[in-house]
Parts: sequence; C-alpha cells; structure tokens
Amino acid sequence: MPHDTPLISTIVMGLVLAFIFGAIANRFKLPPLVGYLIAGVLAGPHTPGFVADQSLAPELAEIGVILLMFGVGLHFSLKDLLSVRGIAVPGAIVQIGFATLLGWGLGSLMGWPLGGSLVFGLALSVASTVVLLKALQERRLVETERGKIAVGWLIVEDLAMVLALVLIPAAASISGDGHGAVEPLSAAVNRLFGLDMGLSGIIGMTLLKVAAFVGLMLVVGRRIIPWILHRIAHTGSRELFRLGVLAIALGVAFGAAKLFGVSLALGAFFAGMILAESELSHRAAQESLPLRDAFAVLFFVSVGMLFDPNILIDNPLPLLATVFIIVIGKSAAAFFIVLAFRKPMSTALVISASLAQIGEFSFILAALGVELGLLPSEGRDLILGGAIISIILNPLVFFGCDWLRKRLDGKRPSEVPEVVEPTAQAEQPAATEAQPAAAEQTVTVDEEERTVTLTGHAILIGYGRVGSIVGENLKSSGTPFVVIEDAEKRIAELKQAGIETIYGNAASAKTLGYANIVEARSLVIAIPNTFEACSAAEQARAINPSILIVARAHSDAEIDVLKQYGADTVIMGEREIALGMVDRLAQVHHDRPHYEDAERPDIMSEPSEPAPAKE
Repeated sequence: MPHDTPLISTIVMGLVLAFIFGAIANRFKLPPLVGYLIAGVLAGPHTPGFVADQSLAPELAEIGVILLMFGVGLHFSLKDLLSVRGIAVPGAIVQIGFATLLGWGLGSLMGWPLGGSLVFGLALSVASTVVLLKALQERRLVETERGKIAVGWLIVEDLAMVLALVLIPAAASISGDGHGAVEPLSAAVNRLFGLDMGLSGIIGMTLLKVAAFVGLMLVVGRRIIPWILHRIAHTGSRELFRLGVLAIALGVAFGAAKLFGVSLALGAFFAGMILAESELSHRAAQESLPLRDAFAVLFFVSVGMLFDPNILIDNPLPLLATVFIIVIGKSAAAFFIVLAFRKPMSTALVISASLAQIGEFSFILAALGVELGLLPSEGRDLILGGAIISIILNPLVFFGCDWLRKRLDGKRPSEVPEVVEPTAQAEQPAATEAQPAAAEQTVTVDEEERTVTLTGHAILIGYGRVGSIVGENLKSSGTPFVVIEDAEKRIAELKQAGIETIYGNAASAKTLGYANIVEARSLVIAIPNTFEACSAAEQARAINPSILIVARAHSDAEIDVLKQYGADTVIMGEREIALGMVDRLAQVHHDRPHYEDAERPDIMSEPSEPAPAKE
C-alpha cells in the first residue's frame, strides 16, 4: 500500500487541527468556526509546518458546500419568513445594497475591476448562519420577535446569495472582467442562429434554466423525494435511510449542475428545501448531521488554507476598512432600517449585532470570484481576514448592544410583551394583579435571563415521540412541568398549547437554570442522544442533588453510563417493548385483563394499588 496518501493526510490533519483549535476557541467562548479557520491557516502554504494538498482541499470543500447548503434548505422556513416579511424582505435588500456599495467603493479605491468590487461587496453583505443562530440560541432569542426578524432577515440574505451564485458566472462570461465559462445554451443559440445574446440574454437564459430546474423540483421532486424516503424508512434500515438522504443531497446537486448548468449549491439547497416539507425531515436532518458537520469543518479548514496572514502586515489599512464595513457599516444600516420600521430600539440592536459578521456564503462567493478571475486573491484574503476578526468580535458586539439596550431601552413599557411570554401571563393573571411590585420588577428583567417561576415541578427534556407521551400524561394529571426543546416547529406547537417551553440545549447548566432546576422535583430526559443525556444528568445532579432523574436508553451499556452520570431510573425501550409483548401474551394464555391503548389506566393520574408484599 503506498505511503504517499495526500487525500488521507489532508482529511486527517484537517480534522485533527480543526478539533484542537475548535476546542480552544470554544474554551474562550468563541464559535468553533474561528478555530476551524485558524486550523486551515496553519495547514496552508503560507505558514510553516504541515501543508495540505492544495488540489484536493477545494474538492473536499465543494462537498462541504453541498452539504452545508442542503442543511440550509432543510431548515428553511417559508412560514417564518412570511411572518416577518414586512421588515425582513425590504430591510435585508436595502442592507445588502448598502453593504455592497461600501465594498464596491473600497474595491474601486484599490483599483479592482467593477465585477471584482461588486463580488467583494456582496461577500461583505451577508452574515453567517452558523454564528447568528448560535448567538441567538445562547440568548434565548430565536422564538422572540427580535429573533424571528433576525432569522427572516438571514433567510432573505441567503436567498439573495443563492441568486448571486447563479448570476455571477453568467455575467462573468461576457463582462470582460473575468474568464468565466460561456453559458452553453446561449453559445448554442449563437452558433445556430447567429444571434449575439448579450449580457441580458445570457442572464435571461440562466434564469430560464434555473426556473426549469425549480419547476421540476416543485412538480416532480416534491413527490418523488419524500416518496423515496418513506419507502426507505419502511425498510427499517437506519443505514439505508442515512445513505438515501446523502444520495438525494449529492445526487440532486450533481444532476442540477450537469443537466441544468446551475450551481451545486443551488441544487443542494432545493433538495433540502423539498425534503423539509416531508414528515421525515427532522429525522433526515439528524441522520445527515454528522457527515454535514464533518465536511462543513473541512470546508472552513480549506477556506483558512487560502488565507495569507501576511496581509495583516502588508495591507493593514484595507483590512481595517473591511472590518469596519462588516462590523460598523452594515450593522449601522440595519439598525437605522429597523428603527425606520418603528420597531423598538432593543430589536434594532439585536438585528445589528446579529449581522456584524460574515461567514460561509462570503467564503463561497470569494472562492467563486477568484475562480472566475473577477476577484483578486488580495480580495479573498481581505474577506477571510474580515470574517475571522468579525466572528471573534461578535460576542463583544452583542455584549455592547446588551449593555446599551439596558441603559437606553430596558425599562420602556413597550418592551413588556416581548419580555414576559404570553403563556406565562395567561397562566398567572391573579399573581400579576395581586403583586404589582413583582410585575413591575419583571419588566426590567431581560428575556434571556428570565427563569420560570414554577416550583416542585417536572422538567421534560425533548418533546418527540417519547417526550410527547410523557408530557400529555403530566398535563392530564395536573403535574406542573416545563419542556426544554431545540426544534423550532415543536416549540411553536408547545407554545400554542400553552405549555411552558424553553429553547436551548439541555446539556447547558444555563438552560437548566432557566428551567429553575433548583426548585424542580424531577427531570425526565426523553432525548435519544446519550451524550447530551449524560451531560444533562450530570449538570442537573450537580445543581440539585435531591432531584429524581429519569432517562431513556437503547442498551445495557447506555444504562450503566447514564447511572454513572446521575440518573436514578433508566428505561430501555427494547426491554419495555418486550415486557409489553409478554404482558399481551399473558392476557391470552393466562386470562389477564386486556386494555386497548386508549383504555389503559393512567399511571400518573390514578392512585396506584399498593404493591403486594414480597414472599
């Protein structure tokens, strides 16, 4: 076997370095994305030590882009966008235009061609989905009006960038600024009929092919893709289901590029968006997540490999100007746009802080611009440097906006509806009237710092197939409980049902603190992920040593591990299924009473019979 294995060494060293520096970044409360980019810088040709294969890294990054865009499509919510379309659509368009204008101005000052300057401006105008969602989740803002506007704003930015990925190659093919490939359909028309399509014709042909692809996906894809997944799910093979999800993501992206000439990213985005309509979308997202994460990491590492750190010394002023456009320029534009729509200052500050960084789409645009000969490599370095610095500064920007909001807008009465959740208000009207002082105090508390007021309650982690059954039982028995969930669709359903809900990761002590874990009597861990379940059990036991912790497992080994981390009772699904089957057989063979599911006694709401004494 040959020892010269550039593919293996590139993947191995990329992932190892990404893990090391991602962990270091996480330790300093920074997004791991920063660590991945730094790992790429160290594996690149501009720094001493190991140098990854420069020809393989872009191909691995392309797979990362496909899976990244597939994930964006899976989480694309037209409903969320429509709920805030009045501000998110015009606001994002104006902000993109303003940031692009600033980037174009900087590019022109540096003597770049028009196409390169516009690509540079577009790359600076779009924020990172990963960084923004992480920041909103940490502050429990995703389900608030502020969070929904920020997410809707980001969706519009993503859609605009998807359109840009389609149009830029078409424009570059005849603009004279670059050396983009000639659009094949326009070239065929020119050969057959001698017609010069021009820029508008080429863009029109490109949009026509995109429309044909989108139409095919909406008419045929939305029927075939969910049908295929349902058929695979019925086989009961998790391995085949996972493979099917990845085959759909990669296959649609590749087919879209070969048959319709659209970008791989656009094909993957539409595959994810069509799949999101299926009932199996949540499972598809879970099954594809490990591979999506792995290749997304390689994508960020490969982007870091392209960065030349010498730009920090050679061109510090252009780099500072780039960071200024990202952190100050487009954020200020977003701030004033939100205020122009008569939204509270707190909303304007959150939106502006959320957009004060750039990420994955910026890297994709930079790579495309360099590949087409539009953007000089110096522009790519400025984009990468601006991304790294802005992502590092983003927590500080949020901190500054939080401080400013508390000083200027924290006590305004107009903020009350967003601070106090409607469900909490509906459940405790008497307390609000009887204790005006307490109500007044609630106004000054930031929503992200609010702890539920329940005591002696149960905390339910996860509201899937298992958690929903437990939750319905708790509700019917009158047991007070709060749900910790991270799936947005489920959270919306829970809030509609008037159930106290906390958005976040239960493995975080901060999230458990919001659920008032100190005053809780029990904790039910209904999620199937053993790693997160162990973390949640360990955190809960450390905070409240006397709490009852009930968890689920799939094997004896998981039972042992969960008990080591603090669980009192662990239920193994397979064992309970077997016991249920044995019970049903006993009803036939030993004349025991038989209950249908709907008639089965409610063990939570009815007093149980005293257990017989052991003989």
